[in-house]
Amino acid sequence: MDDMFEKRRRISPWIVIILGFAGVILIGTVLLMLPISSRDGRWAPFVDSIFTAVSASCVTGLVVRDTATSWSGFGQAVILALIQIGGLGVVTAAVSVTMLSGRKLSLFTRSTMQSAMSAPELGGIVRLTRFALRGTLIVELIGAAALIPPFVSRFGAKGIWFAVFHSVSAFCNAGFDIMGGEAGEFSSLTAFAADPAVNIPIMLLIVIGGVGFLSWNDIRKNRFRLSKYSMQTKVVLTAMGILILLPAIWLFLTDMRSLPLGERTLASLFQAVTPRTAGFNTSDLNALSGPSKGMTIALMLIGGSPGSTAGGMKTTTFALLAANVLAVFKKREDAELFGRRIKPSAVRTAGALFMMYLTLFLLSGAAISCIEGLPLGDCMFETASALGTVGLSLGITPGLGAASRCVLMLLMFMGRVGGLTFVYAFLSSNGKTNSKLPLENIMVG
Repeated sequence: MDDMFEKRRRISPWIVIILGFAGVILIGTVLLMLPISSRDGRWAPFVDSIFTAVSASCVTGLVVRDTATSWSGFGQAVILALIQIGGLGVVTAAVSVTMLSGRKLSLFTRSTMQSAMSAPELGGIVRLTRFALRGTLIVELIGAAALIPPFVSRFGAKGIWFAVFHSVSAFCNAGFDIMGGEAGEFSSLTAFAADPAVNIPIMLLIVIGGVGFLSWNDIRKNRFRLSKYSMQTKVVLTAMGILILLPAIWLFLTDMRSLPLGERTLASLFQAVTPRTAGFNTSDLNALSGPSKGMTIALMLIGGSPGSTAGGMKTTTFALLAANVLAVFKKREDAELFGRRIKPSAVRTAGALFMMYLTLFLLSGAAISCIEGLPLGDCMFETASALGTVGLSLGITPGLGAASRCVLMLLMFMGRVGGLTFVYAFLSSNGKTNSKLPLENIMVG
């Protein structure tokens, strides 16, 4: 018994998270390959099935097959289940089954849950998980109820399935849609560009899912007493507000100016919200100007907030880097946010995460461009979308070869699991030392 405990203890929570996602992807791939999952009743190719399973489990939305016209109702249900598991997190989804059975959770399981949800401390992790599960169910049901009227009026009884599917996909920031059979393949939500009854619920679901369970729990406890919010919640809400408002204004004044006022406002807001890693679009992304595409790439890489259904570097990483820049300009020793000093270790982690994402994004884009002979800018858009688990596409993903698809799958997996999770799982040393190397200065700038 002691030997079993020791072996279990040596397996870090980070490895459990990685293996959990890999297991879900494998099961999803097998299910999607079955003839019952395809519209034509044939076995689906392995490469298409695994790409779809990775994209759904990693709540990305990049596809090589149109979801509505290629997959049957069973196949779409499998995809939706993968989205739900991926949005909650494999560990959270698995632990919820244990909790429902009434069994007690071990310390190792609680530690793994803490790592999976980016919780600051182990205490209260079970309550936080219950809150996340309950909140997810309630928000997705409300979202589906809000979407049923416009979808049923347009598609009839099957609009109910459309409402459920898109509510879950939006809250989980997945970006999968089943509009292809009605509005054309890979059309996303372009047919609803001027419909506020669809745009507004989808945007709210994306934002709610991208704020994160930690922040929502803080808001639930403190209500409208803003001064009581934790610094992280303040940073999350402020950063998200800025990263939605400023891009929306930019798009309103530039790319969307030819549209009628109402549609212009909706389109600008929607295209500013969806890079939170949601992946839906109501406008033709290929028609965006170069600067707007570049802005979208930056927004996709930043992504949502810690402990949320969204991917990316996270808004808190962006805020810490900005605070550190400001501290350097003001010649302050520590970065500061909302009247609090930031731990140097947090700033170092933010810098490491930024360099990791930037390196993966640039090298992967260059690799796909060389392999496929495609413009570098288009390839970088796709790699940013994959790494940020967004799902927005300029339409080149379905035509990519096996090698390029493997690159995108790896980026999606790392983007959802977390780049630092791989580092902590396989590279970090457990040994600690108090010794330090000699200190020497180096000129910068």
